[in-house]
Amino acid sequence: MTTNHAISRRTLVAGALLGTASALLPASASARAAAAGTPGSPLRLSAPTGPHPVGLRTVHLTDPSRTDPWVGGAREVMLTVLYPARTVRGFPRAPQLSPAAAEVFAGLAPHVHRGLPEPGAVDWGAVLTHGHVDAPPLPGRRPVLLYGPGGGDSRTLGTGLAEDLASHGRVVVLVDHPGDATQVELPSGMRTTVLFGPPDPATFRTMIDTRVADLRFVLDRLGGLPTAPVMDTGRIGVYGHSAGGTAAVYAAHADRRIGAVANLEGYLDLHPLGAPARFDRPLLLLRTDGFDGAARIDRSWAGLTAERARLTRSGHWAFTDYAALVPQLQAAGLVTAAARAELVGTGAPARIGAELRHRVGSFFDRRLRQPRGPEVPRLR
Repeated sequence: MTTNHAISRRTLVAGALLGTASALLPASASARAAAAGTPGSPLRLSAPTGPHPVGLRTVHLTDPSRTDPWVGGAREVMLTVLYPARTVRGFPRAPQLSPAAAEVFAGLAPHVHRGLPEPGAVDWGAVLTHGHVDAPPLPGRRPVLLYGPGGGDSRTLGTGLAEDLASHGRVVVLVDHPGDATQVELPSGMRTTVLFGPPDPATFRTMIDTRVADLRFVLDRLGGLPTAPVMDTGRIGVYGHSAGGTAAVYAAHADRRIGAVANLEGYLDLHPLGAPARFDRPLLLLRTDGFDGAARIDRSWAGLTAERARLTRSGHWAFTDYAALVPQLQAAGLVTAAARAELVGTGAPARIGAELRHRVGSFFDRRLRQPRGPEVPRLR
């Protein structure tokens, strides 16, 4: 089932609390955009730093055993799978947004966060990812990382970090959660958010429980993905931003197949169950020094045994592709210094991005060295 709803200001304020709404890669593509101040060359994601080129495949999955809590019908999810490629010659780079998704987001951008450019100032669909569509995977068995975006976000907002992780030899699965994501393009059409206003505890519980179930469903289906032959499903990690980090912790708490978790500034006090009393898997708790909920984050993480680190001179959305994009928009005169500071902080984007990639990549390298238990059965 496909639904379309207008996004209210209150919805997007709620998104900020949960991990926030989506925004993807703008670029200059037309005379009108150029006249509005768009940069003279397309805005770009930071390039992956690993030795391997990156392949990309998009996957649609349907879980007939679950009813979508937001719109009814069978639950659907969309995935982007990134992996080290054997060759990318002759395989095109994927766009960050399809034309349909870019059109939807163009009208939402200035409402997602205060200070983002107005419609018509930026072409949000012109930038290419570094992933090459359907490129053949590099042979070998590689650890698998699942990513959950922040509440209200599309999976594509985590592209830059995922590409870097894949270029260093991992398979990364970006998971969209239709219903709370601002927009998700399904084969049946565009789904937009059904959340309006700050969610009450019951609504938040539904969102987190749905995300946890989505992650576990994806784990069940790893063996049926096109990249299954290169996945070492005895080495699985999950990482997520904001509400995605919250869901990652609870998914691992419920599912022994997950060997390690990286929580990128996700509260663990909003769920009625509170933080897990015991968490026996490796856990990275990473936050920024500029998020106005930092004290609450620390309280909600108290008592957990974990590796802890902080990104300096950074804001809550420095964990996303905003870290690279917002400074470019500021340089073009399309975002103010105040808006940049609020979103991603004042630090150099290259430094913040490099530290984030190192922290997350090295954590999973150390913690997923050996398989944990039986592999996920492959579907035949």
